[in-house]
Amino acid sequence: MTIEKVFIDTSAFYALMDRSDSYHKSASELWAHMLDKGYYLKTSNYVTVETLALLQNRLGFEAADLWSRDVLGIVETFWIDEGLHNLAFEIWFSLGRRKLSLVDCTSFVIMRHGKMGKVFGFDKHFTDHGFEILNEHAFR
Repeated sequence: MTIEKVFIDTSAFYALMDRSDSYHKSASELWAHMLDKGYYLKTSNYVTVETLALLQNRLGFEAADLWSRDVLGIVETFWIDEGLHNLAFEIWFSLGRRKLSLVDCTSFVIMRHGKMGKVFGFDKHFTDHGFEILNEHAFR
């Protein structure tokens, strides 16, 4: 049996934590399913920093702290080294798209490097770059 590998984006982490987020219900269902089925869940230290900043800014320090203790501990964190950072920066610079962040580009690099085709997130940039965004219909 092959273990499903899924990269987790900031948009999914945030939706899990903010009950008023339009993706909260979907994110909660997907999270529960992936935990139940033993998926291999991975994110990056860049996504971690981005998520902590977003949670702290929008929901407060307590929400960021809760996320770091209860959610992040379940996920493997891949640490971006200088080479991957530089590669992602080159991609970001060459694409020159206003809405595409350096963090997104590091995620693309990690996913390609780790042969991960699926992402738990709600950012359409992932599909633009050939990745499958999981949704609640994927498990029914």
